[in-house]
This record gives sequence, structure tokens and C-alpha cells, in this order.
Amino acid sequence: MMIAGALTVAALAACGTAPGPGAAVAEAPLVVADAAATPRIAWGTCPALPEGADPRLTCGTVQVPLDYRDPGGEQIEVAVSRLPAAKSRDRRGVLLLNPGGPASPGLATPGDVALTLPPSVLAAYDLIGFDPRGVGHSTPQSCGFDDPSLAGLFPYPAADGSITANVDDARADAELCATNAGERLRHFTTANTARDMDRIRAALGEKKISYWGQSYGTYLGVVYESLFPKRADRVVLEGNVDPTKVWADAKGNWGKAMSERFPDAARVAAAQHATLGLGDTVDEVTQRYLALADRLDRTPAPLPGTSQALTGSMLRTVTYSLLLDNETLPVLAQFWKASVGLADGTLTEADGQVLQQVFTAPPPTPGVPADNQATMFLALTCGDASWSGDVGEYARRTAENRAAWPLTAGMPANIWACAFWPEPIEEPVRVTDKGPRNTLILQNRRDNATPWEDGLGLYEVLGRRAAFVGADNGGHYVYGQGSTCVDEATVRFLTTGRLPHTKVVCTDVA
Repeated sequence: MMIAGALTVAALAACGTAPGPGAAVAEAPLVVADAAATPRIAWGTCPALPEGADPRLTCGTVQVPLDYRDPGGEQIEVAVSRLPAAKSRDRRGVLLLNPGGPASPGLATPGDVALTLPPSVLAAYDLIGFDPRGVGHSTPQSCGFDDPSLAGLFPYPAADGSITANVDDARADAELCATNAGERLRHFTTANTARDMDRIRAALGEKKISYWGQSYGTYLGVVYESLFPKRADRVVLEGNVDPTKVWADAKGNWGKAMSERFPDAARVAAAQHATLGLGDTVDEVTQRYLALADRLDRTPAPLPGTSQALTGSMLRTVTYSLLLDNETLPVLAQFWKASVGLADGTLTEADGQVLQQVFTAPPPTPGVPADNQATMFLALTCGDASWSGDVGEYARRTAENRAAWPLTAGMPANIWACAFWPEPIEEPVRVTDKGPRNTLILQNRRDNATPWEDGLGLYEVLGRRAAFVGADNGGHYVYGQGSTCVDEATVRFLTTGRLPHTKVVCTDVA
């Protein structure tokens, strides 16, 4: 597991604020794409995909307006991939997939998802992936960040709790994007991505699309079915964003969520106290971790063979990332041990290999700027809704958050570049309980990226439109994580359309 890969999955899945005053200009007129009049996708060879991508995938592009208020103006490309349904009379249509992020590329996603699905689902749907506008191979955008990683966007306060440096960094990031990406970056929003999805639907020749979104992709999904309720067939939302908190307020539950998820990893470490030496109880491991983070805040430890040093912020960011998946908890425990060795000057060869595993970035994607995901993360989280520009308020809330939730050290309440971003081009799409009953919400009890409360918040907003299936599990992924109860409910919905009548909490996690 590499830090860059872990962050891509979901470390930036839920961050946000309610819209502020004066947030909008004219909303784009809603035009449903006509499948009969839309050119079909010309399927061919895919552009560069991650190593191990399914070789059966074919790819093509769809032309969409940069600005939907000017549909005849500048056009951009959206790259789309397809894994056809298994040959069967049971084909229902297409299942469009989004892996979250925000701003994760999705061309390889159909092949990844196919490995987890039973034959009944693979016979029912063509699996469709896409790089959202501005991301990957879809007219990629760049602010020109020197540090292309997403980790640098997490604004942890200084060792003494000060946010002065965070304010300077946030302002500089916003100014760099304004200079290098310019005004057009304002059109790379979730609402416009949802409008692109309807163009993809039309280009596929489909009257409706089914959809499976994970993490940020849940918000994209509810925006799509809010804008195009008659075009959404069966919708699965996994690891959920509360649409009333887009975007800064969505960070409000991160401290509590980390406090609930962290003990899962601490138990793994405690069980290996004889070899890791991190403590033999959850409390001892937690206190050792907090002391290490504080120590690295004050005295970063140089990483061998690099010009970097391990800081408290980096320790926390890697921890957050590796908590997303139960399978990486043993790696996280090893990483903590290696970090202690690095700070103490007693790093072993095995510890060094762990650090190298964690910090080795994936190779760059040809034709895609190195800072593309960082750029598009800011474009979406800053461009979907207004953020406060009150620096003093950020300082006050950061101090309160830091005291309440030591594991996140005040970061969730801190200032982001969005405080200095241009106003959004339109108000956030309003999500309501009006529409067909066609949505399945999947949520883990201990999800440090999109907390349980946010899944319940989405369920409350959608009302009768949705069914809720929760799992007494940790991590950011719900389907395929050892619960027959969850998996059967998901497959039943995708193949038959049947949803549970009442809220379900599955306790059969292996």
C-alpha cells in the first residue's frame, strides 16, 4: 500500500461547508441529453492505465461543454471505459461506476469492480468507468503545484497549535490555481460532472443508467439523481457523504470518526506488543502514537535516501489512509514501529523497507500532470460551495477541535485554500426526498473518512427514496468486506430491484 494510492481512494472523501451568501451566479439550464441524437462512443484501445488493469477494457471519449450555460461554446473530453456484460439474455443495461476521491480517475474501475461481483450482476450490466471532467485523461487540469501529492493539502496546525503557516499556504495554493488554471477551473464541479454523466448515458444509447458510487462518488450520485431523476435506474451509494454538509462541514465528524476507528488498528498493534513494542493495550498504543506525533511535529525525522523528513502531519496522514481498509491495519502497525525507530535513531532494515513501501509513489501517468488530482480535489471542494473567509473563526474552531479530538490535532476545522477561492458558479444542487425509491445506502459503523452519522444524514435527506444497510465494521469499504448480509442485499437490489423495507444493520462481519 502506497500513501499516494491510499489517499487517492478516499482520504479526501468528505470535506465541506454549507453555502455562504452570494455564492451563485446563473444556474446552468437543465437539458436532458437525447440518446437518439447523440453520437455513439467509438470504442478502442484505452490510454495508459494502472499496472494490472483488466485487458478486456475498451475506451472512448464523449464531448461535453466546459460551461453548460454555453453548450455551444468550448468543448472538453470525458474519457469513458467499458467492460461488456457477460453474454446472456439477462442484460438490464449499464452500471456507471465512480471510485470517489474527490477526483480519482475511474477508467480502470470496471475491471476492479468485476472481480468482486457475482455472475448474476456481470450478466445484467455493462460496467462503465470514466475519468471525471478535469481528471486523468479527461482534459486534465493543473495548478502547477510543486508537491503533487494530496497529503500536502491536509492543513495540520503547527506543534503549538498555530495556524499562521496554514493561512499562508492556503492563500498561496488558491493564488497558484488562479494564476495557472484560471477562470475555467470554476467549471469543474460536481454538478457539471453529473451533467457529463447524462451525456455519457446518451452516448451509450441508454434511456437510463444504474450507478455505483463510493465515497465522494455518493455525492456525485445523489446530485445526478436529483438533476435527472427519470434517468437514474438503480443507485448504490457506499461510504456516504451527507449532502447537507458540502463541503467544509463534512469535516466536522472526522475527529470523532477517527477516535472510533483508531482502536481497531491499536488492537492489532497491541496484539503484537512482543515484536512491535508499542504497548499491550489499546490505550497504551494510543498514548504512544500521540506522543510520537507530537515529537515529530517538533522534531521531524529525516527519511533515509530522500530529501524529506517524517513529520507529525505525515504520520497522521498515513495513519488516516491506512485506516480506510481492514487489510492494511497490519501494515499500519508496522509503520508505527518503523516511525518510532526512525525518530529514535534505531531504524532496522525491515523498518526501512516498511517506510519505503508506504512512501513510494506510483509511477506518473503519461499525459496527465503530476498534480492533477490535487488540483481537481481543490476545484471540486472549493468550487461546489462557498467557504468562510474568516481567519479568526478558523483559528478558534481549530483550537477547540484540537482539544476535543487529539488524534486529528485540529486539522478538520483548519483553514483550506477554499477560504480564498472565487465564488462558485452556482448554488449546490438541492437533494430532497422527492423521486423514485431506487437507492441503496451502504455504510460502515466505524468509517474514518465518511462517518456513520453522515450515512444516516444522507438516509434522512433521501427519506423513502432510499434503503439503509449498515455494517458493524470498520473502514471505508462496505461491500465485499465479509458480511453476507451486506453483499446479498446489494446483489439482490442490482439484480431484482428489491430494497429492504426497514433500516438494516448487519452484524455478521467475518
